Amino acid sequence: MIKAGLFGIGLDTYWPQFEGLHDNLNNFQDTVYKNIKELNADVINAGIIDNPAAAKNAAAVFDKEQVDVIFLLITTYALSHNVLPVVQQVKAPIIVLNLQPEKAIDYAAFNAIGDRGKMTGEWLAYCQSCVAPEIASVFNRSKISFHLISGYLQEAYVWQEIKDFLQALHVKKMMSNNRVGLLGHYYNGMLDVYSDVTQQAACFGNHFEIMEMGTLKKLRDNVTSEDIKNKLTDFSNAFNVAAECEEAELIRAAKTSVALDRLITENNLGALAYYYEGAGDDNYLDIVTSLIPGLTLLTGRNVPVAGEYEVKNVQAMKIIDLLGCGGSFSEFYAMDFNDNIILLGHDGPAHFSIADGKVGLVPLPVYHGKPGKGLSIQMNVQQGPVTLLSVCQGADGKIFFLVAEGESVAGPTLQIGNTNSRYKFSLPIRDFINQWSLAGPSHHCAIGVGHKAAVLHKLASLLNIECKQIG
Repeated sequence: MIKAGLFGIGLDTYWPQFEGLHDNLNNFQDTVYKNIKELNADVINAGIIDNPAAAKNAAAVFDKEQVDVIFLLITTYALSHNVLPVVQQVKAPIIVLNLQPEKAIDYAAFNAIGDRGKMTGEWLAYCQSCVAPEIASVFNRSKISFHLISGYLQEAYVWQEIKDFLQALHVKKMMSNNRVGLLGHYYNGMLDVYSDVTQQAACFGNHFEIMEMGTLKKLRDNVTSEDIKNKLTDFSNAFNVAAECEEAELIRAAKTSVALDRLITENNLGALAYYYEGAGDDNYLDIVTSLIPGLTLLTGRNVPVAGEYEVKNVQAMKIIDLLGCGGSFSEFYAMDFNDNIILLGHDGPAHFSIADGKVGLVPLPVYHGKPGKGLSIQMNVQQGPVTLLSVCQGADGKIFFLVAEGESVAGPTLQIGNTNSRYKFSLPIRDFINQWSLAGPSHHCAIGVGHKAAVLHKLASLLNIECKQIG
């Protein structure tokens, strides 16, 4: 749960001048407080800050509580020296809420009051936008990053923006605590996949645990027949196991799956990037050709796994997974100019929680581009809105997001023992693939269900990186 600090700002000079104004603004802030709490946030409400001393006190409270974000509610005009002490002391993202009580002033009712003093008090309850430029000016000159949401109290847009920010904050927080296992080595020659792990850790704050394939082998050597029996039941429950899957292959994959589960648990991993070929050693070849079912189970159970040692893409998969949208490992397969769609898919692990029906477990006579043969999965992503995310690194070394929203659509796909689906975007498919490619991602991306570009833009801003969107 995100812990949010909330404080309103006002001007203490107003309170004796305009009877009832302070109470009205407190009620307004209480409504905002309750609405944010309903979005599953733990909210620390510091009340209305109307002088620098109160600002210092609020900062001390937020600092002690270690809030993840500060919502600054403009309740009326306020001096910026009542704001700066809070945001200078508390190192948390700042979201400024420039919210009016209602969509517009009721001009006829307002002017019918007649008493100019009372009328001014009523107007000051709508005077939020007066101070928004002042706060922005001071923050910009102080080099303090912030986000601004303008609207009115009951506006759906406002609460969707706040909800999106809370989701983005959740992802940012969870990514910073995530341990990513790196098992094996890169697929030799995939220069686009090679990653600057130091830069990834600096951007997201997560930990990378570099691991030996021998560690997995030792765990696998200790798997018991009872472990295998239980895992075979797990396979039956999770997969539609094809009749042509040989018992020996299922046992081999089950044994590896048990070992993978223990590798994840013993190292407290939340994601894994892997690749290995096992050349010259049949023991290791036995492992690497029996990984896919177990890795698919992990991916579908919120421990995303990227093949080909694709570190950048397992980061993207984890982000989409934390949004509750899946995050399946994908690459572009082929364009279909008849239907203006593009096929995406991949061999290896898939996110079965976003599958259209039960995931198939099928035998493959050859793992294309990789050694050996074994079991693989056959899966289509459910039809409807989807989001593509690629975590990229540019020529300047900076990390950025590449995002696109589209639709998973009906139609024929390739039944080759891979994840495979058809996708349509707002651009002609020729323009889409050109723009996506020219942005400079690696050839992999993560696919999740739903449209999440708005949240990803906010996550990027919280991480202080660029988010490029195609379409």
